[in-house]
Amino acid sequence: MMSRKFSHSALAMGVILLAACSDPKPEATTTTPEPATSAPESIAATEAVTDNTLTTPEMPVAEPNPAANQQFVEGQDYQLAKNPSSVEKPDMIEVREFFWYGCGHCYNLESYTSNWLKTKPADVNFVRTPAAMNPVWEQNARGYYAVDLMGKMTPELHEALFDEIHQRSQKIFDQKSLASFYAGHGIDQAKFDGLYNSFAVNAKVSQSKNLATRYQLSGVPSIIVNGKYIVGGDGQKVVQVVNYLVDQERQRLAKPQS
Repeated sequence: MMSRKFSHSALAMGVILLAACSDPKPEATTTTPEPATSAPESIAATEAVTDNTLTTPEMPVAEPNPAANQQFVEGQDYQLAKNPSSVEKPDMIEVREFFWYGCGHCYNLESYTSNWLKTKPADVNFVRTPAAMNPVWEQNARGYYAVDLMGKMTPELHEALFDEIHQRSQKIFDQKSLASFYAGHGIDQAKFDGLYNSFAVNAKVSQSKNLATRYQLSGVPSIIVNGKYIVGGDGQKVVQVVNYLVDQERQRLAKPQS
């Protein structure tokens, strides 16, 4: 497990990115947190990555999905949301991923998620949701939604920002650095800046915050299946559990309503 480290440059800016994958508590900014003891697959297991010195994540190996014949256990492999939410497309099974670009676990999971998307079932609606659970994460969420509203948020651009932060140790966590990064990938900077604090982006960020609160998320990555199941972790098992829950929902929806 990676050790907890803090960025001196972030401290100089008055910004401490605590528990990089968990929502930092205000009072925690004055002390150094104890090392995490839980496994990465736990939603609560989050580690500081403000120095962004991460290794290249292990790429997933193509293999048969065992979820079809495997039983996963509620409370152990996934959690049942206390406050289920409606989904964007009721006629499809929703898989919603909450993430933050500065989170090492989110970066590790990305390779598995992108591989899963290549063969995603046609009845599944996948929704990326940049978490905005604190002021630092909100900056990245605003950047994501600004580009998305321009119709320019491609999987390649999404992965490029992850790589820039985690492979090249770039701290792209505010409007200026985000605008510069996206401009380098062909995004109109004037339009980006105009959308960054716009009503439309505010609405998207507000939705992200509200959903995270409703699901009582304590960190990322967190994947919500059909508004009712919460899956945490950053490895191949996450995909297997998601497939299992999607199949459970598919069977439930296929049953005649009494």
